Amino acid sequence: MAARHGAAALLRFATECARAAGLPEEKARDLAEVLVEGDLMGHDTHGLALLTPYLDSLAAGDMRAEGEPEVVSATPVAETWEGRKLPGPWLVRRAIAAAEKAADIFGLGAVSIARSHHIGCLAAYGPPVAARGRMLLLMCSDPATASVAPWGGTRRIITPNPVAAAWPTPEGPVLIDVSMSITTNGMTGRRRGEGTRFPGQWLLDADGNPTDDPNAFFTEPGGTLLPLGGVDAGHKGFALGLLVEALTSGLSGHGRAEAPTGWGANVFVLVLDPAKFGGAERFLAESGWMARAVHGNPPRPGFDAARLPGDGAMARKAKALAEGVALHPSIPPALEKLAARYGVALPDQVQSGSGS
Repeated sequence: MAARHGAAALLRFATECARAAGLPEEKARDLAEVLVEGDLMGHDTHGLALLTPYLDSLAAGDMRAEGEPEVVSATPVAETWEGRKLPGPWLVRRAIAAAEKAADIFGLGAVSIARSHHIGCLAAYGPPVAARGRMLLLMCSDPATASVAPWGGTRRIITPNPVAAAWPTPEGPVLIDVSMSITTNGMTGRRRGEGTRFPGQWLLDADGNPTDDPNAFFTEPGGTLLPLGGVDAGHKGFALGLLVEALTSGLSGHGRAEAPTGWGANVFVLVLDPAKFGGAERFLAESGWMARAVHGNPPRPGFDAARLPGDGAMARKAKALAEGVALHPSIPPALEKLAARYGVALPDQVQSGSGS
């Protein structure tokens, strides 16, 4: 059985490592909380698996520890920030707070961020916004790299470009976190390291032939990740990926046309307050009806129940909080190296059923 760790212990460890690496307290805490939330939800390629590369990036000077984002432009409902490669989780949380402040008055608020560092698991940002009765739309791209070819093409031009959303229902939040490619760069690298193939033809090799072999992505010239929809309907996924490019790089005024380098993200945040539209009660009546319709839908063969987006993540989080977080096998060795590097005590293991 895999070793489990309490969420609080993992949070303490990640925060202390980030502080030892040079991040101020608030930035370290935000970074740690978002990464641990990723593991709690089961998105373990975007949880503590990112702690080492984040801190390596900080040591190399690609992630910046000190300073504030620059406000490039601002209206009462929309702002654009120069993120200055500051930690992504800290920047996104601040952007959500700014967008919520505008939404309190005007019904909506938006922030676009250029040159953020990587922002981690997008789903991690949604539950607090939904708990406050609001809707969140969050998306990002990385203009310094590419992994997805245009529909009908063979060379990489955009990233997986995830879209996340969250909103409340009387039964709990709806949480969406979907890449506009079938799989991600992180999962492709993990499968290559494990020597496993994908369960379907999720990539194209360098000649444009569908394949399930992750090694095809790492050739020269490289293969590509298929857009969401795959070989049958990938034109839809690529179109949505272009929309993300427009809302992130386009609105922030910084993108691929400038040929940037380094690891980072352009980000778009939108918060809406249903109370300023048709009313919070009517919104919850509609979202509640849909939640009940989904949960009451007869399951198809092989499924225990129909589910809303986010049901699985919230169930995994509840289980991890109760029983401890079972980290992916690749993560504990990385945490041991960080503990030695920064002189931080490793998080204690817990017995199943005691996840505090």
